[in-house]
Amino acid sequence: MKIALINGSPKVEKSASEYILASLKSLLPDGSEFSEFKFNHVKLSGPDLMKIADTDLMIFAFPLYVDGIPSHLLHCLYQLETYLNTNKVKKIRVYAIVNCGFYEGHQASTALDMMKNWCSKASLVWGQGIGIGGGGFLASLEGNPINQGYLKNLGDALKNIAVNISKNQESESIYTVPNFPRAIYMVGGNMGWRKQIKENGLRQKDIYSKR
Repeated sequence: MKIALINGSPKVEKSASEYILASLKSLLPDGSEFSEFKFNHVKLSGPDLMKIADTDLMIFAFPLYVDGIPSHLLHCLYQLETYLNTNKVKKIRVYAIVNCGFYEGHQASTALDMMKNWCSKASLVWGQGIGIGGGGFLASLEGNPINQGYLKNLGDALKNIAVNISKNQESESIYTVPNFPRAIYMVGGNMGWRKQIKENGLRQKDIYSKR
């Protein structure tokens, strides 16, 4: 089985999407042939388009931007859609995993619906989606087991989609929350914002400025 792992994060390295795909890859069947792509730009190369079109499955992972798909990734999807429809390639099944900064994973439902609609436009077959809450802390947990502790819900969701990928079948979307209280997540998030404000030479009240 040829599988395209497509990282749709704009980050060059150490993104939550990269961590998610690496974790999922470890759960997929032995003998699978993986091709990995980084869609962190707005233009795809001809060789990449050809290679993706030759796969059996596409697995996307990307962050939620304004309740939808990041703009650079949309550019890539338009190009891929045009290539697939122009060249009349085989039906490829698509799975998508969206991580969001919100605590609740269901905030990614609109982005997953957008991916499902894109599949229809690109003559592809929808498989399943996962909306992951608390995505802001995932990259910092790289190296931790995904099936226990703070990551148990994520691990359960990835195991579920891995089974459906191995069988090349469709299933309902899954939405997760971190395995710790929402209040703690909010405290951690606010600490992160304050750190970034300081690193950029600003004061906390500056973020409320209307200038």
